[in-house]
Amino acid sequence: MDYDTIILGAGAAGLMCAAHCGGRVLLVDHAKKPGEKIRISGGGRCNFTNTGTGPENFLSANPHFAKSALARYTQWDFISLVSEHGIAWHEKTLGQLFCDGSAQQIIDMLLGLVGRAGAEISLSTSAEDITRLADGYGLTLVRGNARQLVTTRNLVLATGGKSIPKMGATGFAHDLARQMDLPVTERAPALVPLTFAPDRFAGLPGVALPARVTAGATTFAEALLFTHRGLSGPAILQASSYWQEGAEITIDLTPGGQALATLRGARRKVGNRSLTRSLDMLLPARLSDYLAADWQLEGNLADQSDAALGALCDRLSQWRLRPAGSEGYRTAEVTRGGVSTEALSSRSLQSHAHPGLYFIGECVDVTGWLGGYNFQWAWSSAMAAARAIQG
Repeated sequence: MDYDTIILGAGAAGLMCAAHCGGRVLLVDHAKKPGEKIRISGGGRCNFTNTGTGPENFLSANPHFAKSALARYTQWDFISLVSEHGIAWHEKTLGQLFCDGSAQQIIDMLLGLVGRAGAEISLSTSAEDITRLADGYGLTLVRGNARQLVTTRNLVLATGGKSIPKMGATGFAHDLARQMDLPVTERAPALVPLTFAPDRFAGLPGVALPARVTAGATTFAEALLFTHRGLSGPAILQASSYWQEGAEITIDLTPGGQALATLRGARRKVGNRSLTRSLDMLLPARLSDYLAADWQLEGNLADQSDAALGALCDRLSQWRLRPAGSEGYRTAEVTRGGVSTEALSSRSLQSHAHPGLYFIGECVDVTGWLGGYNFQWAWSSAMAAARAIQG
């Protein structure tokens, strides 16, 4: 064999695996630079993990699948690695950890580890004609006009999903899985803004407020943002992973739970205030105007009975909307779904049917919440495969 291990994909999972699997390793990527999604993540500061990482923060057809890898290489392990390399970091809300400096520090750390491990990196290189051999895999590497047939005992797919195609993202790993007769679950854009009919929220772009957004049976309480095309913000991005096309979402615009008490108190003090302007105590003024027109709210506070105010607060806490769609893979942070966990070992990420074939990171049907969870899955799944390859 030319190599002990060939890893396709020099992103977070691929770099981490190449740094730790040992032996003769070749890391291949069709991009010009490694770690491009790391570089742009977290506004350029890389939200590299989350202190609260647990299996409950991931979507998968098998909710138990991620437990093994996450338990054997935790967020604390990666935090220690970052700190050992002198990378300063800070915690934002909800356990999200970011570099104080640049995301490039994480890339440089991983490249340094890859270099010390003696692994080779071949960029601007694509892989074709992957075939199963008696004791490994054969594939053709294409770089410019040059073609090279290579063999390897272990082949690791770390090519990610279809999200952000302008960065070269494809469904390569999923296509290969099907070629190898491995199941692939239904895929969809995740952590993505939701779209509505044109002008559905005319006059609201830029309005932001705290909210509770529910899709399916899952609710997220974070910020919501109106855009020219629909809804975004952390609460929407989180809910998008659970949203099914054609389904409704429910938005609680008054997550503090004091809306009725606030309006009843105002009715006693400023009963002559219009209902529209009274909503300003609960919502941004532009949103108050929008809802007043959309719901045809009229009259003053003094005109409203307790029942009427209660009904209004119910509408505010259970605003049901049906998105037309999402922004798609163009802006999605990750791909939901992927190589079925039924086909893989939860301990090693190795294919049950094809010894020496591994799938790690985003290409697997394990999708994390917003906030560093997907990077932690990249680190954990990469280490699970690397340790199995090491033996």
